Amino acid sequence: MLVSKLTKLPRMHQILIALISAAVVMLILLPMPKKAEQTERKFEIGKIYPLEINIEPNQLRPAQEDDRPNIPALTWKKHQVASGESLAVVFNKIGLSSSTLHRLINADEGTKELTALRPGDTFQFGIDDKNELIQLIQPKSPTEKLIITRAGDTFKSNIEKKKVDTQLNFAQATITSSFWNAADRAGLTANQIMEIAGIFGWDIDFALDIRAGDTFSVLFEERFVEGEQIGRGNILAATFSNLGQTFTAIRSEDGKYYDQNGSAMRKAFLRSPINFRYVSSNFNPKRLHPVTGRVRAHRGTDYVAPVGTPIWAAGDGIVMKSAYNKFNGNYVFIRHSSTYITKYLHMTKRSVKTGQRVKQGQTVGTLGSTGRVTGAHLHYEFLVNGTHKNPRTVKLPQADSLKGKEKSAFKKYANDRLSQLAQFSQLIADNGPLEQGSHKG
Repeated sequence: MLVSKLTKLPRMHQILIALISAAVVMLILLPMPKKAEQTERKFEIGKIYPLEINIEPNQLRPAQEDDRPNIPALTWKKHQVASGESLAVVFNKIGLSSSTLHRLINADEGTKELTALRPGDTFQFGIDDKNELIQLIQPKSPTEKLIITRAGDTFKSNIEKKKVDTQLNFAQATITSSFWNAADRAGLTANQIMEIAGIFGWDIDFALDIRAGDTFSVLFEERFVEGEQIGRGNILAATFSNLGQTFTAIRSEDGKYYDQNGSAMRKAFLRSPINFRYVSSNFNPKRLHPVTGRVRAHRGTDYVAPVGTPIWAAGDGIVMKSAYNKFNGNYVFIRHSSTYITKYLHMTKRSVKTGQRVKQGQTVGTLGSTGRVTGAHLHYEFLVNGTHKNPRTVKLPQADSLKGKEKSAFKKYANDRLSQLAQFSQLIADNGPLEQGSHKG
C-alpha cells in the first residue's frame, strides 16, 4: 500500500526519497569507532620516571630585573666617635655629603637620636658603588642596635633587640681585712659591692662596724645574649652577719628590698650622709674643743673625706636654712618632720636653697673646711624633738613596710629565695669553692 502511494509521486520526489533512505541505511550499518583504551600505568618504587609537562616554548622567559631582590653590594666603613667630634665631622670623614646627613637626621624620631653623640660610640656605614649611604648601624647596648635604612629619598629607623637569657649565680665570703677585699675575691663587681653596701647601709656602718669574721652571701642574676655573658643583673637576695647579728634582704618585684618578714630595709634616714674615709670625732657631750681648748659638748659626728666629696640629704624634707656664718661656715639645716632635723656644717659650697624640698640621697653640698675648724670634714647632727642624738647609734624610723596579702605573698617568695641561697651555700660546703661563673642555677 505504501509502495503504491510512492509510485504515484512525481519522479523527482521518488529519487530524493530513495537517496535519503539509502544514506540512513548506510549510517546504521557502518561500524562504531573503537573507544580509546585507558591504559593503566603502574609505577615501581625507586625508579625514575620522566614528568610530562606540556608547556609551549613561548611561555618560558628569563627573569626580569623587577623580579629579582634589590640588594646592592655594600662597602662597610666603621667609625668610632672621638672626643669633640660631631655627626657632621663623622660624615665628612666617611665621605658622605651634608645633604645626606640633613635628610637622615630629619627622617624620623629614631634618626634624630644620632645627634646625641658620645665619645666611644661606634657606627657602621653601608655604602653602595655610587657612594650613597644605604644603611647605618649603631650598637646602643649589648642587646640593642639602631638600624637606619634608605627608603627612596629618605631613611627609616628600627631598633633591633636580642633576647636576653637570665641565670642565677652566687657568691659568699668571710671578711678578713675589709668588706671590699672579701667581696672582690668572691668575684663580685665594684657596682655589686656598692649595691650591697647600699642595701644594708641603713643597719650597718660599712666604714666603722665591719669586723674580721663577718660573713655575707649573695644571690644575683647574670645576663647572657647568644650564649655570651653581657653583665650582671639584680641582686635577688643577700645575708650579712655583722657583730653577731645577721641581716637579710630580699628584692621584691617593685625593686625594693625587704627582710624575710616584709619589713623595709630602707629606713627613713641614711645612717651616714657621706661616703667618708673615717670618723675624726664622735658624738661626745664632754668633748674638749680642739680650737678653744674648753670642754664643750660635741653634739654630732665629724666625717673626714676629700674636699669636694658630695654630702647627701639623710632623708626627705624641706631646707630650713642654707647660709654661712663664721662658726658653721657653709651650712644646711633640713626639717624632715615635726620630730626630726638634720644639720650639715663646714661645707665648701651649698647646693640647695632655704625652703627647697629635698629627697633622701640628694646632694646638698660638698665637704670643705669653712668656719671654725682645724681641717676639712663634715660635722653632722641628728636631732629628735629638739634633742641631739648620736647619728651613728640612734634608732632610725622605718620606711613603709608590706602589709596584708602583699606581705603574706612576699614572705612565701622570700622563703623561696632564701632556700636558694642555702642550697648554693651547701653546694659550696660540700664541694669546696667553685670556679666563678660555673655555679649557675
